[in-house]
Amino acid sequence: MAAILIDGKAFAATVREKVAAHVARLKSDHGITPGLAVVLVGEDPASQVYVRSKGKQTVEVGMNSYEHKLEADTSESDLLALIDQLNNDPAVNGILVQLPLPGHLNEDLVINAIDPAKDVDGFHISNVGLLGTGQKSMVPCTPLGCLMMLRDHHGSLSGMDAVVIGRSNIVGKPMAQLLLGDSCTVTIAHSRTKDLPDVVRRADIVVAAVGRPQMVPGDWIKPGATVIDVGINRIDAPEKGEGKTRLVGDVDFDSAVQVAGAITPVPGGVGPMTIACLLANTVTACCRANGLEEPEGLTA
Repeated sequence: MAAILIDGKAFAATVREKVAAHVARLKSDHGITPGLAVVLVGEDPASQVYVRSKGKQTVEVGMNSYEHKLEADTSESDLLALIDQLNNDPAVNGILVQLPLPGHLNEDLVINAIDPAKDVDGFHISNVGLLGTGQKSMVPCTPLGCLMMLRDHHGSLSGMDAVVIGRSNIVGKPMAQLLLGDSCTVTIAHSRTKDLPDVVRRADIVVAAVGRPQMVPGDWIKPGATVIDVGINRIDAPEKGEGKTRLVGDVDFDSAVQVAGAITPVPGGVGPMTIACLLANTVTACCRANGLEEPEGLTA
């Protein structure tokens, strides 16, 4: 029997509806409109598309969108000056510097210049430390989206055995912290893990975030397990014509869907949740800045 498909696109729409409703309440009850500032340095085509999508969805939920597009040769001092300006702007509740940055800019320095309370990407070292010690923090968007979908599908995650494949600072490590926070037993696996198939086979929850197309076959999956595929990889698709490509995840979907109990597709799974959680984080940051009750169900 094929697995249940966890529809990230539909779930993201539900999250955006919740965000829009809370934004409307902030406006009507308190006269506050949350604001998200996105900084793009250079003209990376994928980043440009992503920033446009963020701006569009920010406006659609009723928030203010502030876009700052800088030349690729912008100096580090000028970028840091802009971040300082945004840190001190009360109309801006969330700041996101689109990555990757041009090579002459120090990403760690730039990220850590953002006010942690406005760091809606959750990458600032202070937020990393707060999350790791179980304190209130800004949570990285992609892991937060994964957690929301897992909670929605399972209810309680307490006592479940989870394996996170991938140890990046953006997904793997924060995902493991969030699962620990929900009382899972968590293993972080990676390319050097011994007997990786056996490690994965014991998991009730598998989060694949390693960046290798179709790395995890169906015979690695425990029957009935829930599979969250974070990977977005483009591979050749000769069946669609010469030079054509298609998107696949880190999991071999066709074999895994026959074994798993539930699985996210690629595309249409985790991807749409990332921007939805960015909007949710901006509302959360706005509520915290104004001493107001945080929206229920929009954070960890």
